[in-house]
Amino acid sequence: MKGTALKDFDYAAPTALDEAVALLAQHNGSAKILAGGTDIIVQLREGLKDADVVVDVKKIPELTELTFSTEDGLSLGASVPCYQLYENPEIVKAYGALTDAARIIGGWQIQSRASVGGNLCNSSPAADSIPSLIAHNATAHIAGPNGTRDVPVTEFCTAPGRNVLEPGELLVNLTLPAAPAKSGSAYLRFIPRNEMDIAVAGVGSWVKLSDDGSTIEEARIGVCAVAATPQFAEEASAFLAGKPATEETFAEAGELAKKVASPIDDMRGTVEYRIHLAGVLTKRTLKIACERANG
Repeated sequence: MKGTALKDFDYAAPTALDEAVALLAQHNGSAKILAGGTDIIVQLREGLKDADVVVDVKKIPELTELTFSTEDGLSLGASVPCYQLYENPEIVKAYGALTDAARIIGGWQIQSRASVGGNLCNSSPAADSIPSLIAHNATAHIAGPNGTRDVPVTEFCTAPGRNVLEPGELLVNLTLPAAPAKSGSAYLRFIPRNEMDIAVAGVGSWVKLSDDGSTIEEARIGVCAVAATPQFAEEASAFLAGKPATEETFAEAGELAKKVASPIDDMRGTVEYRIHLAGVLTKRTLKIACERANG
């Protein structure tokens, strides 16, 4: 019976990035990474994933480092727990969408463990952090046996629960560009009830406004839970450039954002409902993002 017994596995806690890469390469796909552990432990216990060895990466400095400056932006180690983001007022101001998402990943009870990096690597279609990372134009920095490489978060997820990481590779950190003046962002999700902590739809929006705050100069919109992977609503984002920051504009962008939705029916919502929510949440997050950009 699935979930009744946990298969034996070895445990390793390397203290250097090279050591972790060597361990992962040695086991060639049979090793699993533990960052916060809020996903992988459940998956191993329920028999959804197997591991010969679990590699705990929380002792590797590069993966636990969080740095922020108004000039250089945000560098977020893959194991940094969510609470460190939303407890920093400067980060909340600069990256509102990301901190909105960080507050609800896994619920407040495990915020000292859950990480944005782990949420990304779990690669759920409904992952709360990914639309915000897309909206903030984040880049994933990956290390492996063949060296390092950078992948835009828009290209990171490849299928439900799957991503670009090859055997032996791990996510080291995420970088987000500096937030320019008159910019703001927001993330919202819809859940059917408080006891079901998985989005029926989620949207992260980022905007850069003109100096007088009346016109949208740039925008990026990310959407989750409405397709096999989180999506960059590229057409809707491009449409917003040069448009007035009004309810009518937000509504039009919401209609365009629906185009990236190709959802399924399940216990949380129908296809039609999810597509509708993608438009509604786009409109709402754009409004909040503009309000935040205007202070």
